[in-house]
Amino acid sequence: RDIVKALEHLGDDAQEIPLVGVPGGVKMHSGCFATTPKAAAEVVLAFILGDLRCAITEVMDLDEDVYQQGVWKVRMYGEAWTPSSPRFMQGAKEQVERSSEVETIEGLAHHVQTLLEDQPDLMVVWGSGGTLRRIGEHVDVELTLLGIDVQGPEINGIRTLHSDLNEQQLIEVLSGHVNEEGASRPTLLLLSPMGGQGFLIGRGNLQLSPNVLRIVGFDNILGVATPSKLIGLSAVRIDTGDPQLDEKFHAKRFIKILQGFRTTRLIRIEEA
Repeated sequence: RDIVKALEHLGDDAQEIPLVGVPGGVKMHSGCFATTPKAAAEVVLAFILGDLRCAITEVMDLDEDVYQQGVWKVRMYGEAWTPSSPRFMQGAKEQVERSSEVETIEGLAHHVQTLLEDQPDLMVVWGSGGTLRRIGEHVDVELTLLGIDVQGPEINGIRTLHSDLNEQQLIEVLSGHVNEEGASRPTLLLLSPMGGQGFLIGRGNLQLSPNVLRIVGFDNILGVATPSKLIGLSAVRIDTGDPQLDEKFHAKRFIKILQGFRTTRLIRIEEA
């Protein structure tokens, strides 16, 4: 994750440098790590020979802040390009090849743009992750990669963007989204599952606390994923940190995932 952070400071071109991690005896969580040192050598050789293309994968690591409190929790710290080899690479999530994703992202963005145009009163909560950030680029919204952003309702043709909000800020913004009678106005929470791990809530979006999720409501949550990310993903996992709220989610059994323009799919909810 330190290498990814350094590349970010060097600019966009540097961020596209492919990374291959060599496992060193401790548990590696990021998809850019090979399964074994020998596998890392095989991947590098195949990439040099032109036999492998690059794909985006998530950079995951232990959350050291909560680990010091005795809690083992893995979180997302960024994204990286890595040679795509399901045989030799861990794959923190299902890797999505660059060439196959562009049109799908455009379709997803078109769907979101249509929602924004049709519902000026709609407040959109954008979850973390590269898929949503790339959709944001297509609808002229500059989103943070790891944070939770909120796009307010349209006022005089403009939507205010609240960037990288913490739990308390989310509660304040969402609680204030009411009409003159005090009734809640429409809200939509967009979340992208963590590929092969399948976490929709509970990894990479810890700001979405049980209190925040209760304000949003289950019916106002929409998963967003490219079809290639959904390959091999038979279910999504939800871990809110509140057993009672988890039970309510699991009782719904299925959640809607947007996978293209006006194209949704029902995915089973699985216990974390």
